[in-house]
Amino acid sequence: MPTVYAALDDALLVVRGDPGDRTADRTLDDHDLDCLAVAPGAGENGDRVFCGTFDAGLWRSEDGADSWERVGEGTVGNKVMSVAVNPDDPDEVWAGTEPSAVYRSTDGGEAWTVREGLTDLPSASSWSFPPRPYTHHVRWIEVDPADPAHLYVSIEAGALVQTFDRGETWEDRMPDSRRDNHSLTTHPEAPGLAWAAAGDGYAETVDGGATWSHPQEGLDHRYCWSVAVDAEDSRTVLVSAARGARSAHNPASAESYVYRKRGDEPWERCDADLPAGEGMVRAVLARGDDGGEFYAATNRGLFETADAGETWEAFDVEWPAAFEEQTPSGLRVVF
Repeated sequence: MPTVYAALDDALLVVRGDPGDRTADRTLDDHDLDCLAVAPGAGENGDRVFCGTFDAGLWRSEDGADSWERVGEGTVGNKVMSVAVNPDDPDEVWAGTEPSAVYRSTDGGEAWTVREGLTDLPSASSWSFPPRPYTHHVRWIEVDPADPAHLYVSIEAGALVQTFDRGETWEDRMPDSRRDNHSLTTHPEAPGLAWAAAGDGYAETVDGGATWSHPQEGLDHRYCWSVAVDAEDSRTVLVSAARGARSAHNPASAESYVYRKRGDEPWERCDADLPAGEGMVRAVLARGDDGGEFYAATNRGLFETADAGETWEAFDVEWPAAFEEQTPSGLRVVF
């Protein structure tokens, strides 16, 4: 019986149960949610859940989102844009902020230390977030499951940087990496591989970020937002994409799609059963536990597929009308 955590603009929706017997609870209301991470079963009474907000810092639940407490206050700051948990050690947690900084906790979120040197990188002088050009932020942190000391860190906008020693030192962007990475993913059974969805297109690496390739044949919309890889086949990749930022994020002018790539084949649309196109903001994607299983959160609802996007089915839960005017910021599925 999976638990689905979906972060919207101003609330976290927690869905439990199997199809036909699902319940949906709304929590963490009235905060500007920007990111989400879950350590399954690591809390005192269930999943440990982290939500980063743009107005009130980082929040933690030790009981699967039933109750919340703020953590990192006075250290991490109010604008938390990314959060990640080491898959091998749920007590090691990472947070990224605006202005760009990376923080680490080794005790499940109680205490935090900044990892110095990030903005000393040569490319930092060119970093800028267009809607707020006076600043930039850490949009995504991806822990390498094959080597948890290795992190991919996306700066929006300007760079994908890396550390191979838990932030003791930083490696600047590679010449062929994307500059506007929105999300990345890795795979526990595919060491050295990583996939990136960026505003300047899709990218993937097979050598731990040393080099990046950009297979985009068939990808007609190249402002990419979310990426997910099949649980059993790392050559099957899904991305959400639009023509640009406005059509990706703004419900009033939204037009976005979901694409799939299998191996070396061209990208193809795989959203026939989604309310894709006009009115749908870019989906946030997550892989499931079985081959072909994926989940999607949009402003039109939650959806799941068991055949890698050939068909999708909407969750049988009430979707508040207010959510149709919001943009999902995170999706995690726990089995």
